[in-house]
Amino acid sequence: MSEVTFRELRNPPPMVINFAKAVLRATVKPGKSPTLPDVGLRLNDVALDEKHLAAYRKVCGFAADGKLPVTYPHMHAFPLHMALILTDGFPFPAMGLVHVRNSITQYRPISEKEQLNVKCYLGNLNKVDKGYEFSIFTSISTGGERVWESESVNFFRTGGGSGSKKKDAPTPEPAKNTVEWKVPGDTGRRYGAVSGDRNPIHLYPLSAKLFGFKRQIAHGMWSKARCLAELQNQLPETAYTVDVQFKLPMFIPATVKFENTEVKGGSDFRLLAKDGIKPHLAGQIRPVES
Repeated sequence: MSEVTFRELRNPPPMVINFAKAVLRATVKPGKSPTLPDVGLRLNDVALDEKHLAAYRKVCGFAADGKLPVTYPHMHAFPLHMALILTDGFPFPAMGLVHVRNSITQYRPISEKEQLNVKCYLGNLNKVDKGYEFSIFTSISTGGERVWESESVNFFRTGGGSGSKKKDAPTPEPAKNTVEWKVPGDTGRRYGAVSGDRNPIHLYPLSAKLFGFKRQIAHGMWSKARCLAELQNQLPETAYTVDVQFKLPMFIPATVKFENTEVKGGSDFRLLAKDGIKPHLAGQIRPVES
């Protein structure tokens, strides 16, 4: 990939316009040898919106403590992510993408009062079984200091592939020592109102059925945020990375079970269906090696 050319923005791209463009680009095809545009976006001096932060904390379960929730900077990055995948020359339709993995590294707690500089760009396009994966990278700084970064890995299905199934995979043991949550059916609409991600698959049963789902599903980044809200008082004050792998969709309303296990150097957590077996999300928290 060539050197990225960044474009400075004065304001976040309006999500209404982003989704309108997504509809217009719904028929985009990747072709035989897709490539990613060598472009990036910058948005500087992003200040706190207290009402927005309060709404985010409420829907995700974070307590107010004077610091930004570790997943909150993604709210500033997501409109830029959308604008990047709607750039001329981007090879995939936005509506056909699935968020499969997300990694966040926070180098230190971020105060609510700090102004943030946000930088996003594309990379790591790879052909995988049944489609393509690519990454959207985000780096956030304040006062010239890098404080937060992430990698969001997305998948576009083209079909084909080996089609092999893991018939001999052992049945996982039910989780133990879990915390049970009730996830209301309006969670997708509430999180969508805060994040701007009003993808129809998250909103109503009818709109989700138009895209092949039996009813609406929870946002992956809401699931990650809700897990980290449960662990808020246990998260490190020093630099750490939290990786998650999104598994089966969570149809809402739902009853789910959260499990956290301390391991050497960090912790592993899972978000499971009511049966304590079917996985919605798996995550790992690890310190950043100095």
